[in-house]
Amino acid sequence: MSYELYYWTGIQGRGEFVRLALEDARAAYTDVAREEGDDVMSAWLDGEHEGALPFAPPFLKSGRLVIAQVANILHYLGPRHGQVPDSEAKRIYAHQLQLTITDLVVEAHDVHHPVGAGAYYEDQKTEARRRAKEFRESRIPKFLQYFEKALERGGGRHALREFSYVDLSLFQVMSGLDYAFPKAMSRHDVPLLRALAKRVAERPNVAGYLASDRRLPHSENGIFRHYPELDA
Repeated sequence: MSYELYYWTGIQGRGEFVRLALEDARAAYTDVAREEGDDVMSAWLDGEHEGALPFAPPFLKSGRLVIAQVANILHYLGPRHGQVPDSEAKRIYAHQLQLTITDLVVEAHDVHHPVGAGAYYEDQKTEARRRAKEFRESRIPKFLQYFEKALERGGGRHALREFSYVDLSLFQVMSGLDYAFPKAMSRHDVPLLRALAKRVAERPNVAGYLASDRRLPHSENGIFRHYPELDA
């Protein structure tokens, strides 16, 4: 089975959570827009193809299936590639954790776009500083301590007591937050999350991906953006 991944070119964004799962599994996939340009997604988003209607990228084509939303895509890929336990309870829990990661990603994005996603950051700097302060002081610690507790309950090494796509996504969260808020992140003692991120980065397929040109760097065009004035 070869997958087709659709996501915007030039940024990691939400598509990176899916790429990490595909790369870790050594799954055959085509990053379609990187080969054909972003316009290739227009027909899908306009409903001109069969299958489910995506609201926005990322979405994944698997045979005749079209699957949108990161948590939904990973919920589909996980069982197919051994990236989630067999237990129904654990699969539901994995989905719950991934949806919580989705909440965090939305809040991280809204730090630099608190007024509107369609407006430039430069047009909402005052509001962004206020939003960033609340995110740094309240929301980051709340999310980090939640996931640290989840790892503790999972035995310390994995969110679900064994490897899952949630571990891959937590690696991406830590990578993004460290990039966007290095000063704020340096104040948080989360040894289990730190150790998990290191182990994920050392997984052979992930390590190969991170060292390749397929892994784009973080930038000020993605979700996790580093603006010094927002990090204190």
